[in-house]
Amino acid sequence: MSFYPALGYLVFGSRLRRLSEYFLMEVNKVYEQAGIPFDASWFPVFYLLSQQQPMPMIDIAGQLEISHSAVSQMVTSLKKKGLVKTTPCKEDGRRQLVAFSKKGEELLLQIQPIWEAISTAMNELAMENKQSRQVLAAIAQIEQSVQQKPLSERISKQL
Repeated sequence: MSFYPALGYLVFGSRLRRLSEYFLMEVNKVYEQAGIPFDASWFPVFYLLSQQQPMPMIDIAGQLEISHSAVSQMVTSLKKKGLVKTTPCKEDGRRQLVAFSKKGEELLLQIQPIWEAISTAMNELAMENKQSRQVLAAIAQIEQSVQQKPLSERISKQL
C-alpha cells in the first residue's frame, strides 16, 4: 500500500498540498506550452482584478484571506514584471489601489480562454467518479468546521 493512503488523516494536509502543487505545475505547463508568460500562483490576484479594478490592496488580502504582507509581495512582483500598477487611494493616502497596466490587460486577454479550459477540465476530472463529485462540498465543510473550532484546539483536546 502507498505511503500516504496508509497514514489516513495524519497526512491529510500533506496530500492536499501535493495535489495542489501538482495542479499548479500542470497548469503552468499549459501556460508555457501556449507561450504565455503567466504563473498559476498569480491567478487569485489576476482574477480579482479582472472582476474589479482598481482594488485596494487591503481588500485583495481580505477576499483572498491572506496577509496584507503576502499581497504586497505579490503585487510588488507583478509591478516589477510590468503587469500591474499601484496608486494611492484618494480618500486615504496610506491605502494603495491596484490595477492592471496595459501589459497586464493584454495578458489577461490571453489567459482567460485558458481559465475556461481549466475550469472545464477540472470539472470533468471531478465528475469521473462518485466520490470526487463531492470534493468541493467536502472541502467547504472542512473549511467551515475549522473556522468554528481550529484544528490546533481539536488536537490539544485529544492530548
